[in-house]
Amino acid sequence: MGIKKKNKVNAQFQMSSLTDIIFLLLIFFMLTSSLIVPNALNLKLPGTETRTTVTSEPSQIEITRAGSIIYNGETVSLNQLQRAFRTQADSRKGVSRYTVAVTVHPMAKIENVVDVLDLAHRMRVNTIMVDRNQ
Repeated sequence: MGIKKKNKVNAQFQMSSLTDIIFLLLIFFMLTSSLIVPNALNLKLPGTETRTTVTSEPSQIEITRAGSIIYNGETVSLNQLQRAFRTQADSRKGVSRYTVAVTVHPMAKIENVVDVLDLAHRMRVNTIMVDRNQ
């Protein structure tokens, strides 16, 4: 009685189904990644083609640890800062853009910094970030 077993184990791995799945995943991630819009600030980084020279002493803005805004030695709110930017812009008709130097306390909340920088960007005010240790 010579009974032969036909249950031989096949040691080969079939890659065709795996490559189909990987290809579909690649297409899916490529399509969805182009739909994502980053929510970030539009910062002017060094080395751009437009350069701004500061001809006069810039005004000072300091953001404290508590989040208060000190503009030229006075504590102001964001609305008051907007009015100050507007009056500076009105007084500088035809002259170069207004420039402020922003100093931030290391423990200040980033939301306060973003609010001030966003306001300056909307009001077309040049901002210079100053290191607190200098």
